[in-house]
Amino acid sequence: MSPAWRERLRGSEPLIGMWVVSGSAYNAEICAGGGLDCLIIDCEHAPNDLPSLLPQLQAVAAYPVEVLVRAPSGDPVLIKQLLDLGVRNLMVPMVETAEQARALVAATRYPPDGIRGVGAAFARASRWGRVPGYLASAADGLTLTVQVESRQGLERLEEIAGVDGVDAVFIGPADLAASLGHLGDPEHPEVVDAVDRAIAAVTACGKSAGVNAFAEPMARRYLSLGARLVLVGADVTLLARGSEELAARYRTTRP
Repeated sequence: MSPAWRERLRGSEPLIGMWVVSGSAYNAEICAGGGLDCLIIDCEHAPNDLPSLLPQLQAVAAYPVEVLVRAPSGDPVLIKQLLDLGVRNLMVPMVETAEQARALVAATRYPPDGIRGVGAAFARASRWGRVPGYLASAADGLTLTVQVESRQGLERLEEIAGVDGVDAVFIGPADLAASLGHLGDPEHPEVVDAVDRAIAAVTACGKSAGVNAFAEPMARRYLSLGARLVLVGADVTLLARGSEELAARYRTTRP
């Protein structure tokens, strides 16, 4: 994991990643060697907590892949724990206002720039006090990606993207579809149009736009519109679809 992730977000090459949601360090390590740009370990919709997250971070540390962690919420206490555990690239769901975004930035910064509690001597992030100057430089190696995934968030998208300290805005089509009245249909034309416009708006603000797109035609579409980060799969969905394909190939009848 490298502080160069911010520079890669700002670069010209699109970044392709996947979710790791199984809660398994073994699966995380397998995915880390797959050649993608990044993994997003999920703590919102996955069976992950701090003790299960730690071995996953350790398992992928040796691989040339960037790792983001999605927190279950914007709770500043939990953010403090995630950062102390060694999370360098944080994603936070359901951001709907610039005030929320500013509060999240503050949660990732030590005073006087923020409210992050000082416990570096106890923290894996500082190698338990072995990283010289960690307190002064900690924010330099952190990135914050906020998720906009509701009608309310879309209405304030430019304000959210304009917050200093927000590195990227990630659009969540599944929740956005629900918010727009199309639950379970992230490819509904109204949802796709909203995502298209969101990518353009975030990019115009000088920030990186990201989006979830497991269907390849949608991924290609959003990349062509300027999305910088596209997540194209997940460990559990690959296993589910792969096992179904095996069953369909070899089981012509069911007991």
